Parts: sequence; C-alpha cells; structure tokens
Amino acid sequence: MNTRVNKQDQIDPARAGQRLDAALAELWPEFSRSRIAGWIRDGRVQVDGAVVKPKLRLAGGEQVLLDAELVAHAELEPQAIALDVLIDDPAFLVINKPPGLVVHPGSGNRDGTLVNALLHFDPNLAPLPRAGLVHRLDKDTSGCLLIARTTASHRALVAALKHRDIKRRYRALVWGEIIAGGKVDEPLGRHPVDRRRQVVRHDGRRAVTHYRVAQRLKGATLLDVELETGRTHQIRVHMAHIRYPIIGDPAYGRRGAPAGLSEAQRAAWQRFPRQALHACELSFAHPETGERVCARAPLPEDMQRLIDLLAGDESH
Repeated sequence: MNTRVNKQDQIDPARAGQRLDAALAELWPEFSRSRIAGWIRDGRVQVDGAVVKPKLRLAGGEQVLLDAELVAHAELEPQAIALDVLIDDPAFLVINKPPGLVVHPGSGNRDGTLVNALLHFDPNLAPLPRAGLVHRLDKDTSGCLLIARTTASHRALVAALKHRDIKRRYRALVWGEIIAGGKVDEPLGRHPVDRRRQVVRHDGRRAVTHYRVAQRLKGATLLDVELETGRTHQIRVHMAHIRYPIIGDPAYGRRGAPAGLSEAQRAAWQRFPRQALHACELSFAHPETGERVCARAPLPEDMQRLIDLLAGDESH
C-alpha cells in the first residue's frame, strides 16, 4: 500500500546558495536525497509555484510544496538480521544499533542493512518513509536509534526531532586529557572539495555540541556529549575542531597513538577499527500518550575494552 505525502515549508535564508535537493534532504530528513531528487524531476515539488530541477540554487525564503506518493519498500528484501530491541512499542521501536551496520540501502549496499532487518522484523514498516527511521547513525557509530511504526507516530516523531524535542546523549572517546567540559558553538557545512565531509565554516548551519568529562584516561578522555542541534557528523567535526578528535575516526581523527602508553595500550588504540562514538541515551515524548520515554544502550564491547585498558596504569 502506498502513502500520500504532502508537505509545505519555507526555505531558511541561511540555505542561500544550496542545491534544492540537498536542502530538502536536510529539511525533510525522513526522506533520502535520491528520493527527493526523483520527486523534483517528476514535478512533485514546486518552488514558489513553479516546477524546477534538483540542481536549482536557492536564494533563501522560497516556499516549497511537496505532493507525492510514497511507494512501499517493495523492492527491498526483508532479511533475518538480529536486532537488539531496547523498546518494542506499538507506536515505535528503539534499537541498539551495532557498529558496522549500514542504516539504509544505497549504492553498493542493497542488502544487509538495518532497513532490511526492520522489514523482516515488522513488515508493516514497508509503506513508511525509510521504513520508519526517524533519524540516522553513521555506519560505525553504535547505539540508540528510533523507528516509528505508524504514519501518525512517524509524523509526530519527525516533528519532535525537527523542533529539538528528542534528546540524544552520546559517549565519545577522544584524544587528549580534557580538564573540564564545555560547549562548541560553530556552524557546519559541506567541505568545499570533499562533499562527503563536513567542516566548520562561517556560512554553515548553526551547530551546538555540549560535552562534559565522564572519565579521565591515559592519553584520552571519555566524554558525555549532548546535541543541541543535529547536523551531519556534528560531534566528530566539533571535537576535531577543538583538537580532541574521536579515537579511530577515519575522516576527522589522528593517526597513531599518543606518547606514554604501554605497548598493550598503544596496540589497542591503533587497532581500534572505527570512531569511538556511541549513542547511549535517547529520550522523547511518546507519540500517542505524551509520556516521557527514555532508552539507554550500554557501551559496546570494543569501546568498553579500550576504556578499561586506558584506565589502567600500564606505562611501566
């Protein structure tokens, strides 16, 4: 069964110069950029009443109207991939995503993704945008992920995310021994050359990250991190910007390991295969009852092992 999608929004002046398809993918995170571009090409998106092309450069302030039909994920194969379900509610799911699991199918990832697993777990997710996914995590980031199970709950939870009513807390293991917590308030935008990366840039979108020290370690610090905004790669870019990059981050981190570690600590640090970032807590209002829901995901084993090793004094 297909679902009718109607949306109307005004383009923020801060998006001036951005491509229409890219801007709408950020404005409507429940839909993929490729799906939005297809709708634009099919004339399902109007800008100030006119049919346009996906590559249209925005001036800011435009009125955008979407009237489209959302086709169920019939082309995607449900797959029996194990899920760590933290909350199983008729209106939503919260799962603990393992590191290494791609969230949504894309080029080169037609199967073996979280969406394939969700379609097997609950076939009724098929008509929903992104099979109900409300937000995303990078492939190598682990932790709490929220999935809507009905059209009404999807609409409510996406609106809550947009209005910053869904609170997300992370654990990040970073280079360097931080003395005290703080805040990073720096705008983020796409790298001018490498479009897969984000950078701090004055004309970017506002991004605010709060952090505090959870545990001091040998050459590293475990941080509690809370997002005030939810930009792509926000924690990873902000921590690298203040020169405390996340351990193992392939895009924004450092190579090697700091001085003063034991041989075992250094080897474990260098072998860590991904960014040491975990979405440990998610809280939001239940989309039907309004009661506050809080989900917590324990640290994955690989992060906990590295933390335990760096907590020990093995320098001698």
